[in-house]
Amino acid sequence: MNTSLPDDADFNKYYQKHVRCLKLAGLRPKTIDAYSRATRRIGNYFDCRIDNLTTDDLLGYFNEILECHSWSTVKLDLYGLRFFYTHVLNKTWEDIPLIKPPKTSRIPDILSVEQLSQLFAATRKLSYRVFFFTIYSMGLRLGEGIRLTVGDIDSDNMRVHIRNAKGNKDRLVPMPDNTLHVLKNFWKVHRHPLFLFPSRKRGLKNAHLVEQPLDKSGIQSAMKSVVRELGIKKNFLSFPSPQLRNSYAGGRC
Repeated sequence: MNTSLPDDADFNKYYQKHVRCLKLAGLRPKTIDAYSRATRRIGNYFDCRIDNLTTDDLLGYFNEILECHSWSTVKLDLYGLRFFYTHVLNKTWEDIPLIKPPKTSRIPDILSVEQLSQLFAATRKLSYRVFFFTIYSMGLRLGEGIRLTVGDIDSDNMRVHIRNAKGNKDRLVPMPDNTLHVLKNFWKVHRHPLFLFPSRKRGLKNAHLVEQPLDKSGIQSAMKSVVRELGIKKNFLSFPSPQLRNSYAGGRC
């Protein structure tokens, strides 16, 4: 479905107010983008006339969008439209009787210590090798590892402060001795005043001058390349979850 901004003066006036209200509500940038995209998609679907939709209109829309999108997209569209009605139109929102599809539960693949050792050894770029070691030894998500800063490391208490994690919450994660040792040695190479994993755009010698952390797509490409080289079949490209923290806590980089 089309998610471009519709060419309609009245709709665009409402849309701009919607974006302002989303920002003033203190929502995260990703949530603002998702709700805004949902409003554009709904606006295009209903030819910009979304201020007086009936329950039947909405049921038809959500039934159709579920045919080609995930349940998470359906929820975001629902929440985005509800926010639009209550904050922009100042109307009472009536809940739509949607039935959530059955949840599929999968057990994540866990790599052995030997496989992780192979992964680190085969990662030739130091930035990526240290990054992979860090997130696997502490069970961090990809984004959590990228956002780590020097100030997040509490070496006195051997823990790391993970900020703005899933659910917009902070948490403290135990840090193995080997991980602290690896991070200290890596920092001595790049000496960035803020990022633990600065961008590779200027190389490690000039990494202290960059203004961004490691690029997500670069990390994923490096991981895929190493996986292909090693012939590992397990599905772990989504990177570890906190539940896998102990799988390599005592290993070496």
